[in-house]
Amino acid sequence: MPRMRVALLTVIAMFAFAGNSLLCRVALKGTSIDPATFTTVRIASAAIVLWLILQWRRAAQPVAGNWISALALFTYAAAFSFAYVSLAAGTGALLLFGAVQATMIGYALLRGERLRILQWLGLGCALAGLVALVLPGLSAPPLFASILMLCAGVAWGVYSLRGKRAADPTATTAGNFIRAMPFAALVSMAMFMRVSIDKTGLLFAAISGALTSGVGYAIWYAALKDLKASTAATVQLSVPLIAATGGIVLLGEALTARLALSAVAILGGIALVIARR
Repeated sequence: MPRMRVALLTVIAMFAFAGNSLLCRVALKGTSIDPATFTTVRIASAAIVLWLILQWRRAAQPVAGNWISALALFTYAAAFSFAYVSLAAGTGALLLFGAVQATMIGYALLRGERLRILQWLGLGCALAGLVALVLPGLSAPPLFASILMLCAGVAWGVYSLRGKRAADPTATTAGNFIRAMPFAALVSMAMFMRVSIDKTGLLFAAISGALTSGVGYAIWYAALKDLKASTAATVQLSVPLIAATGGIVLLGEALTARLALSAVAILGGIALVIARR
């Protein structure tokens, strides 16, 4: 794939990731939709749109994917939605992609990759930034919501690592979303007594699923095939900054000193870990 096309796909995917944070936050903050319903509609709308794209393509094998990737996708989407009930867009994205990088770096270590002194220093810096962000205090985010978002980041890291194996990005993403639907339905049934339907919230969930999730993740899987793991990890560092900027400009969220300093520590530390000589 030409480099310019890979770069363009990657940029679109990063804005899609940030768009998910903003759409989820504005839906759960500005409407009465509950996180379980948001997750279910998001996954279902993504599955439908991707299935329709495959039908339009007349693919010989309509769907691909597997249950492990689908479970990772569902875990990310559900934890993501429930966490954003209490987190600001920028804070949530920072926690999410901090955990994503930790997962991908941990995977590299398990595969035998060795870190230099500067990389260990960066890892410690990033960990310190995450701890500082969630420590009790006036501007600290809620602890339970922060843990949920960290779990979402681990799940997304697993999903991204598995994405490099995708032969057909659209078919693989479609299959994963279709397989994730039963998990989302189970959560909605378990939360039946707390279900809250809101037309605007449903619209945001559908947009999040159809565009920034379904199409966005297919684009990301297409880009992953031609990206090294370290490069894929690096470019995702842009998402918290895009989401934080969008949250401040579009949602009126505050830029706190804790968030700014934690962002510098986490993103700078991870950049040291994955930087080449």
